[in-house]
Amino acid sequence: MSATTHRATLLVELLTEELPPKALPRLGETFAAKIVEGLKAKGLAADAAVSRCYASPRRLAVTVADVAAEGAAKEVTEKLMPVSVALDADGRPTPALLKKMEAKGIAADAVAGFERRMDGKAEALFHTALVPGAKLAEVLAGIVQDAVKALPIPKVMRWGDGDATFVRPVHKLTLLHGAEVVPGRVLDLDAGRTTRGHRFMSRGDIDIASAEAYEPTLLAEGKVIPCFAERRADIDRQLRGEAARQGAQLGEYADLLDEVSALVELPTVFVGEFEAEFLAVPQECLILTMRANQKYFPLFDTDGKLLNRFLIVSNMRPADPTNIITGNQRVVRPRLSDARFFFEQDKKQKLAARLPRLAPVVYHNKLGSQLERVERLEALAGTIATRLHADAAAASRAARLAKADLVSDMVGEFPELQGIMGRYYALADGEGEVVADAIQAHYQPRFAGDALPAGNVAAAVALADKLDALVGFFGIGMVPTGDKDPFALRRAALGVLRILMETPLPLELPALIAAAAAGFKPGLLTAEGFAAQLEEFMLERLRHLLRESGRDVAVIDAVLALKPARIDLVPAKLAAVEAFRALPEAEALAAANKRIVNILRKAAVSPGEPDIALLQEEAEKALFHQVVEVAPLLRSHVDNENYTEALCVLAGLREAVDRFFDGVMVMAEEPLTRANRLALLNQLAGLMNRVADISRLSA
Repeated sequence: MSATTHRATLLVELLTEELPPKALPRLGETFAAKIVEGLKAKGLAADAAVSRCYASPRRLAVTVADVAAEGAAKEVTEKLMPVSVALDADGRPTPALLKKMEAKGIAADAVAGFERRMDGKAEALFHTALVPGAKLAEVLAGIVQDAVKALPIPKVMRWGDGDATFVRPVHKLTLLHGAEVVPGRVLDLDAGRTTRGHRFMSRGDIDIASAEAYEPTLLAEGKVIPCFAERRADIDRQLRGEAARQGAQLGEYADLLDEVSALVELPTVFVGEFEAEFLAVPQECLILTMRANQKYFPLFDTDGKLLNRFLIVSNMRPADPTNIITGNQRVVRPRLSDARFFFEQDKKQKLAARLPRLAPVVYHNKLGSQLERVERLEALAGTIATRLHADAAAASRAARLAKADLVSDMVGEFPELQGIMGRYYALADGEGEVVADAIQAHYQPRFAGDALPAGNVAAAVALADKLDALVGFFGIGMVPTGDKDPFALRRAALGVLRILMETPLPLELPALIAAAAAGFKPGLLTAEGFAAQLEEFMLERLRHLLRESGRDVAVIDAVLALKPARIDLVPAKLAAVEAFRALPEAEALAAANKRIVNILRKAAVSPGEPDIALLQEEAEKALFHQVVEVAPLLRSHVDNENYTEALCVLAGLREAVDRFFDGVMVMAEEPLTRANRLALLNQLAGLMNRVADISRLSA
């Protein structure tokens, strides 16, 4: 079999020290993708090449089916030089051409085979040659090296005496094409066929007979499930099965499952337990302790209440797991004891008594301390609650206590519990449930899809928290740019928008921004025009949010073009515009509105009412009377938030609008006539754009 027809499965493996678990899936996927990409670029693998990615705690690998030992030769045509330079008057090659041919290794007698064709405005000589395909043995090491360089590794390390760098020390390099080792050197390692299996359950070096035998050999001899996805699925099956046997639930565990899948090579699930007395501690503390510190999977009853049992994912499969189970139970006990100690100690001091400790805690060097921020939140939350006809005193109290748990021992140990512990401590202090719930909920929504604060008091405190941050940082010129958003202002903006729109709350965004700005000391917010800039930023976030929800882009643009102050009314306006767009009159009215907008912009019309005495043509009189007739009804529908009905009324103007533009010269030579017709169009535009700028619907 010739080299060009020899095809087999290719294996590339890097055997390393333990890789960063949270980055492992991405490292494995990127490594495999770059290897496949490099093989395709060299013509050694087909575009539809089948590959399999492997990523375990101590290895990155990929197998690619049907890889050629040598790529197919292909014809390559290149331009040599213009004919006027290449050939003399008698058609013989010039010294310049001969020198070029010699440099490229082209035989002197090949001139007769050169192609002459136009290249731009001049005729040129072109040479076509059959170029041999790339040889796997010559290019594979370079492909692997390029894949290593392309990995998303923020920080590399150097080991031993060599110059190689990687995220962790690399001990072995395996390159197999079928059963043959492909020679090459990467990261100061020569390619071979040996690897290693499980650190404790496998013997030493393991020979891989062929690329196809890689996965079954690792599983049988190395006691390793090398595929991350299969290992994750195996752990998931075991977790679900054991939880069912325990009559328990697992809760939310996907992120922990990903991390644990990157920590073990041969997973086995066991059940552990702890003393029921620890359940007196808030379950969020115990859950976080088990998940974050020990990588255990807590178990819950059907009501979501924590049980005193948990699941352990071990990296061993012993005949007797007693030592593993008792060892893990012994390890978790001190962690739970610490959580109980922090909780009991924190309860000895009331939240209100912790407030002075916020004074030296810097929120931002230009925006003051956390205590100063709390004082702003207290006032702003009360103002918002008043506008919502909610309990302003409760909102102000919750805002005053909302940040006090930041200086508690429990939150100091587990920052993820801020707000959650504030609620528990508030209840222990005798605060009302409304206040306690608002303390916990004021961080919501924390991420896309997170629950919103429940109730107007909680919503007022959550809005105050986010608006204070947005106004403060925009007010000192700290605006998000590109991918940089160190103060999470995009998340805060989306939180405000979701609370206003989805709760919904009848509050005006510009008024909320103004109320938040009023809480800062005079002269502190110095960025020019920051309020308008922030409002534009918020509307742009809303645009992205609506697009991600699947709304039509033109409909979104039509509604947001009017810069709606009431975000809660946006969904109804979107629905109305979508319904209007389906009407047969919609396209013509949208086009007419676009024409009107352009005319008015060019004419620079001054506000004014059209004078009926100056109307001349029947078409403009008819339009005038229809505008006068429908205006009260349309305004009534808009005022009552019946936007669909308002746009249906607008659709009734189509015939009069069409007749106007067909029979009336708007820009008449007589100044009064022209001004009167522009005033009529201006009045019409005002009606047409009460709900949305329908000109945005015109193609």
